[in-house]
Amino acid sequence: MTIDKKDLLNSILESLARIDYIKPEDLPNIDLYMDQVTTFMDAQLSISKRYPEDKVLTKTMINNYAKNNLLPPPVKKKYSKEHLLALIFIYYFKNILSIGDIQAILNPITDHYFASDSKLNLEDIYTEVFQLEESEIQNLQKDIAKKYHTSQQTFSNASEEEKEDLQHFAFICMLSFDVYLKKQLIEKLIDAKNEQHEKNE
Repeated sequence: MTIDKKDLLNSILESLARIDYIKPEDLPNIDLYMDQVTTFMDAQLSISKRYPEDKVLTKTMINNYAKNNLLPPPVKKKYSKEHLLALIFIYYFKNILSIGDIQAILNPITDHYFASDSKLNLEDIYTEVFQLEESEIQNLQKDIAKKYHTSQQTFSNASEEEKEDLQHFAFICMLSFDVYLKKQLIEKLIDAKNEQHEKNE
């Protein structure tokens, strides 16, 4: 069965446009128990699940984050709004980075701004970072459309029945290479920051 190429591209771009983030005003103003945290996160981030039965965060994950000093411990078994903000950052990072790399990125932020009297707090940082999302999604849509159109020019010598699968593969390879390069860049940024920190000590 031939995939309608225009429909496929439009479907991909529309799915990107639907990606949203949890806004600070959507966060509860009361501290939550573990079950309430997992229920809240599952409901708020359900659009990002690949399959309906997937879990956004489990109790085991959250306990492991706290044990590994990735998440500040709960107070009397309750999690604050700032805990939820940290968990959202962890959720996005964990798909591409190791726990060690997430610690390197997030711990300096939570150490300085979690439950802090600083002029900036974790909510301010979260708001500023995620406000970049809208313009970044528009840039991504343009980049993905360009990669898609480039992939459709490949394998011009292949038979018609082979061409569709090969072009589909080429598109996936281009997207994967993009992710690979960005992951390499993130890791280099983390390593450079760690080296600087070690020198300062």
